[in-house]
Amino acid sequence: MDHSRFRHGGADVNESHRRAPARSATPSALDDLGSIRPLRVWQDVVARVIESELITLAVVEIPPGGLVPAHRHPNEQVGLCLAGSLRFTIGAETGELGPGGMWRIHADVPHEVHAGADGAVVVEAFSPVRSDWEGLEPAPESSPRWPAGS
Repeated sequence: MDHSRFRHGGADVNESHRRAPARSATPSALDDLGSIRPLRVWQDVVARVIESELITLAVVEIPPGGLVPAHRHPNEQVGLCLAGSLRFTIGAETGELGPGGMWRIHADVPHEVHAGADGAVVVEAFSPVRSDWEGLEPAPESSPRWPAGS
């Protein structure tokens, strides 16, 4: 199997958040979340990312009270809250989500998220891949907040 198409990425569409290339080594087809270097997606938001040909999968950590400001991108996005809580606004709809809460965002729909008092850890899938996440600044090395004890 050609693993050259798997790569780490991470961050957001806003051009002011783009950084010089910071690509991690190509992972194998099997990997562990703790072995993936976190990347800075927004100011205090980090993601551990793996990509295939058509999908970007990210485990995103948002700090207590953290904000992912309103933005949009050409990728479809689905997600699941693993820990903590979020107030999500997607288009004109706003809702509170906790562990097990899910969302679906169609391409080019504006959305933003505010984390609750304990922050949040979410897993999100994007299609097509988030090519706009290439070249982002690595975050400091750290253990993932999820799963507990990792």
